[in-house]
Amino acid sequence: MGEISGFQLGVIGALFLSVASSVSIVICNKALMSHLGFPFATTLTSWHLMVTYFSLHAALRFNLFENKPIDMKTVTLFGLLNGVSIGFLNLSLGFNSIGFYQMTKLAIIPFTVLLETLFLKKQFSEKIKCSLLILLLGVGVASVTDLQLNFVGTILSLLAIVTTCVGQILTNTIQKRLNVSSTQLLYQSAPFQAAILFVSGPFLDQFLTKKNVFAYKYSTVVLGFIILSCLIAVFVNLSTFLVIGKTSPVTYQVLGHLKTCLVLALGYTLLHDPFTSRNIFGILIAIVGMGMYSYFCTAEAKRKQLGDLSSLSQMKERDTTPLLASHHQDKESKDSVV
Repeated sequence: MGEISGFQLGVIGALFLSVASSVSIVICNKALMSHLGFPFATTLTSWHLMVTYFSLHAALRFNLFENKPIDMKTVTLFGLLNGVSIGFLNLSLGFNSIGFYQMTKLAIIPFTVLLETLFLKKQFSEKIKCSLLILLLGVGVASVTDLQLNFVGTILSLLAIVTTCVGQILTNTIQKRLNVSSTQLLYQSAPFQAAILFVSGPFLDQFLTKKNVFAYKYSTVVLGFIILSCLIAVFVNLSTFLVIGKTSPVTYQVLGHLKTCLVLALGYTLLHDPFTSRNIFGILIAIVGMGMYSYFCTAEAKRKQLGDLSSLSQMKERDTTPLLASHHQDKESKDSVV
């Protein structure tokens, strides 16, 4: 029971860290890009990953975690895939309307469910599927505004969905298959993610914004927000791997939509973004969907736990029955000798 409660506390802690850090970095980056005029999202992400790697390297030197080497092919492909998925998401945002970009993010959940069902043989109950549908409906009502389609933007969105889903599924499966922690996997893969974004980021940002990150005039305030964003990103990246490793890619996506609702609410409160009754209605629907998803997941986990305990007790009974029978026969044979 102590191990189970400790695991549950670890999951709750990872979820809380993920929500708090992600919402904080979105508010920070929105202020940086919208109010201070720093639009270089991909380059900023590469800095996030480099700071994350150096922070973990420092933590390793202080023996805060143990490094476990992962074979170079796995960690390289995994790091490059995650870096490419971030690039595709940024390109999708650049070539599509905000509404279609939000639809792209919404499509990640059903596509993840489909991939896990087809390739990992994972089963999702009808109740969980229904709760996910309600959640997606709520987030769609709250965040999707316009849907302007174009061929290039649609292709980029599809590539972003596929690479993001595969990357998140691999985050979960690699941790379990190789028995590595989220910190160990992030430490090994962060340099490859940072490298591909560091090389491609300035060109991608210039292509999308028509501005050069190296020609930008950095003020003290902008530098302060960039440093703050990078520091928060360490917790964002770590909590992402923690949540996916301890739960599942689908749960992480559900959590992501909770963050979307919180960002909408905090954007209105702190940054005075426009907020309508439609936003409120969508957020309420999404909260109902998230509550249902959490309840059904918890109930199914308890049923599985009880089933495992029942199977374990039955196995113990089968193991002890021959011993009891042998003891009884020995006793009878001794009695007959007497």
